[in-house]
Amino acid sequence: MQFCSGKSTWSVWLKTMLITLCVTLFACSDNNGQKHLAQTKPKPDPYTIRFVTINSPSTYFIDSQNNYAGLEYDLAKRFVEFLGPPYKLEFIVVDSFAKVFPTLLRGDADIAAADISITPARKRQVLFGPSFNQVQAMVVYNRDKNSEPNNADALFEKRIVLPKSTSFVERMRELQSKAPTLTWKETDKLSSEQLIEAVARNEIDFTVADNHLIAIMQYNYPQLDAGMMLGQADKIGWALNKLHGEERLKQVQAFFKKIEKDGTLRNLLDRYHGHTKRLKPVDVTTFLSKSQTLLPRYVRLFKGAQEITDIDWRLLAALSYQESHWDNYSTSPTNVRGLMMLTEQTSNMMNVTDRLDPKQSVMAGAKFLLWMKDRIPSRIPEPDRTFMTLAAYNNGVGHLEDARIIAQKLGLNPDSWADVKRGYQLLNDPAYYVNARHGYCSCGAPVIYTELVRSYYQIMQKYFPTYDPGVDPYKIADIKMPWLLAKAS
Repeated sequence: MQFCSGKSTWSVWLKTMLITLCVTLFACSDNNGQKHLAQTKPKPDPYTIRFVTINSPSTYFIDSQNNYAGLEYDLAKRFVEFLGPPYKLEFIVVDSFAKVFPTLLRGDADIAAADISITPARKRQVLFGPSFNQVQAMVVYNRDKNSEPNNADALFEKRIVLPKSTSFVERMRELQSKAPTLTWKETDKLSSEQLIEAVARNEIDFTVADNHLIAIMQYNYPQLDAGMMLGQADKIGWALNKLHGEERLKQVQAFFKKIEKDGTLRNLLDRYHGHTKRLKPVDVTTFLSKSQTLLPRYVRLFKGAQEITDIDWRLLAALSYQESHWDNYSTSPTNVRGLMMLTEQTSNMMNVTDRLDPKQSVMAGAKFLLWMKDRIPSRIPEPDRTFMTLAAYNNGVGHLEDARIIAQKLGLNPDSWADVKRGYQLLNDPAYYVNARHGYCSCGAPVIYTELVRSYYQIMQKYFPTYDPGVDPYKIADIKMPWLLAKAS
């Protein structure tokens, strides 16, 4: 056996330690490098357009048919279609407006589309696309609990809560500069919609929201109202990151120029806001009350009619309410009668023997509505085709076609309800009706009729579930109305 000297042993040990240390350092360096690479965000796909938004009736939501909907959603979808393949759409939904701009500014989204007001402070942070809508910030109050706040004095020592980081905070600060003792709280835990509901429940006194959202919420809470306006009307637009949004901004500008010219923008605005404010609070209160007392008698009939026609029972119920207020014995001076207010001609066509028989009336009305829909070109997209069907149910297909022809002659889109409404309203003008096939028509009536049915249908969608015959045949809806109407029944 050979023994090494002390010097040799030390050298061997030293070499071993040096090798071990190098290996360790290399491994650590490699691990750190891997950790760094893992933390580095992958470069986004240039063909995936990422929109950051929030859930609200004005932006992005899932409707009662489990379809994505909302003005911002529809605009974003059409923007990607405008760009064409291989572009794709991705939505990032954050849980508060306060998170919208941080998501955009750190590069996690390409475009912020969340009903964003274009303000001077925000223009210093981001790029804005063209304005496509206009809203007015207003103080929301509960008429049953507070007087109308029409000046700053009415806001003192009140429970006021605002959604954090919104333009509403900016507006209140402007008011505070003139009334320094004005105070409020801000939250990123509750949306504008939730704060408006808190006002309805008297949990807070006031909040601030835009006029469009207030109008929508009044359909659910008729005791709500809008008080004083804060500042001037705000323009709404998409926001883009200044660091890498210049090229995308050009695409956005071209897109909005196109949809404004071809009427798409006008049609979308009408789809989401065109029918709001048709109902007065007392109308909503009455409708909700009768939904508790009268509607349950006929829910099974409306659902049965849906099984035959495939028309949403809630739309049939909304139409019936507009016709008769669910009064089975309703009769007009022109002798239209029953729940669906059938004429004698329609009754004969649908083989109705007794117009006052609810079962016959509802089924005949639903089949007649479907028959009307079949008279309207199938190329017309939904929901415009349904809106035109409602107008035709009220006033006939002939006047509808005249209105569509007038819209086309005006350079408008005859397949868009927003444009056909304008055609309708000209059928009482001699310059137009003398050349119309069906002549004069006081055609503001079918427009108002259709918008009212739309409004009632929206309320029905809020409080009544969809009906799936295969899952829940003929089960009467479990009606859960707002707490404030419990005492009205």
